[in-house]
Amino acid sequence: MARKKKVLQDTARKLISFTTPRSFVSEQFRTLRTNITFSSPDADIRTMVVTSAAPSEGKSTTSANLAVVYAQEGKNVLLVDGDMRKPTTHHTFHMGNTIGLSSVLTRQSSIEEAVRTTVVDRLDLLTCGPIPPNPAELLSSKSMDMLIQQLKERYDLIIFDAPPILSVTDGQILSNKCDGTILVVSSGNTEKDMALKAKEAIVSSNSRLIGAVLNNFELPKDSNYYQYYGTTE
Repeated sequence: MARKKKVLQDTARKLISFTTPRSFVSEQFRTLRTNITFSSPDADIRTMVVTSAAPSEGKSTTSANLAVVYAQEGKNVLLVDGDMRKPTTHHTFHMGNTIGLSSVLTRQSSIEEAVRTTVVDRLDLLTCGPIPPNPAELLSSKSMDMLIQQLKERYDLIIFDAPPILSVTDGQILSNKCDGTILVVSSGNTEKDMALKAKEAIVSSNSRLIGAVLNNFELPKDSNYYQYYGTTE
């Protein structure tokens, strides 16, 4: 019972847009969804990368909740764990990781075998799969290009949770292959020069920087936002 309670608590914390859809934080994820839509009025964004400058800045939680709010809007969404060094999405959704992206790219599994349905309607998940010895080579391969095209035939939107863009080249590789990139910045954590270097890395990868998400920012308790939306609904 104690373990089950902890699992539910962890899920509620990481997937707040699903477990507490009327909360203030969930509303901010919907605002992010709207801003992304407005940023590209003339063309649909079909593939998107969520990354950060450094580890532990909230990119995985952001990508998961962003995927949830897009699914809640009625889109068929696939969340892909593109962090093939320290994958986390299978923990967020409490799923196994024996097969996944790496399995498909190495032709050990089919897309149908690797993609899982989640507790969220219209949201599917492709976990990382077994961690490969050559993540950058797999992500930059023609097999990856073909996989993205195949997935675009099945889903309205594909969101990649990518590794921190300044840590390894994987994030830049994924950004180059997708329609746009979101940079997650942790309030009080991410140094300004690191955020600027991350922005430069995204631009140099010939990707479109859609915008940045300021994570872990706390509004004053007497803020009008809290009075309007509430925090416990």
